[in-house]
Amino acid sequence: MRKLIVSEFMTLDGVIQAPGHKDEDRDRGFQHGGWTVPYWHDDIGRSFGTLMQACDAFLLGRRTYTTHAEAFEPMPAGDPFGDLMNAPTKYVVSRTLQKPIWRNTTIIRENVIEAVRTLKAQRGRNILTDGSSQLVHALLSHNLVDELHLLLYPLTLGSGKRLWPEHFNTRFALTSATPYPSGVVGLHYTLPPGRNA
Repeated sequence: MRKLIVSEFMTLDGVIQAPGHKDEDRDRGFQHGGWTVPYWHDDIGRSFGTLMQACDAFLLGRRTYTTHAEAFEPMPAGDPFGDLMNAPTKYVVSRTLQKPIWRNTTIIRENVIEAVRTLKAQRGRNILTDGSSQLVHALLSHNLVDELHLLLYPLTLGSGKRLWPEHFNTRFALTSATPYPSGVVGLHYTLPPGRNA
């Protein structure tokens, strides 16, 4: 069984919306996009590279998929981060995306939960999901997430899309905690099988 790993940038109050730049996601009037930028440290990038070594697929919501595709698909072969992001197979959950815009993409249009269960049962390395708040809520609610890799940033925003779905209730096992010089803390949790949610 492949593991499904959710990797997120998250504020102290649980916000995951638009971490990368100001116009990434302005849903609900969100004005705080790009909140991770002042806290970047190269060790954060290296830890993500290590995580990716054990993954061979992305599972993404449409907005996150589009943001990634526009950033990484144009990168030339030989760019280290471009190669890292472009190599895995991509699965995007969308009823509106007409055709793939990123190499090696399959669009999941119907029966999302069953499709994810089928993906997890296939041979292969881990599957990584990032961003994709609506999709992550569904995955958590249906007990499909095996691990959380959270980068916890030392700020609160007071509003925005959050990691946790309503009424989500479970316990986590902490595997590691890694502080970075910029004040960010990397938290790696596993979720127990058979948990209640």
